[in-house]
Amino acid sequence: MTPDFVLTLAERAVFTTILIAAPLLLIALAVGLIVSIFQATTQIQEQTLAFIPKIIAVFVSVIFFGPWMLSQLLNFTYDLFSNLQRFVS
Repeated sequence: MTPDFVLTLAERAVFTTILIAAPLLLIALAVGLIVSIFQATTQIQEQTLAFIPKIIAVFVSVIFFGPWMLSQLLNFTYDLFSNLQRFVS
């Protein structure tokens, strides 16, 4: 196993991780921004107000994006295990 091969494999793993986490992070970012704008305009400075909508939005997005995220993860794992003989030798 060459160093280039290891770097390529690590790059694919990091890319898959970012690809799987991106929808959840973007939705949490958007909801957090909307709640922050709402708090700034109404001058409500309750700290817990920012967490509840984000938790609900991430939970709903896990339900919505969950099958796609699982298929991406399974594809990467399948490719990893199907090429296991190349990794060992």
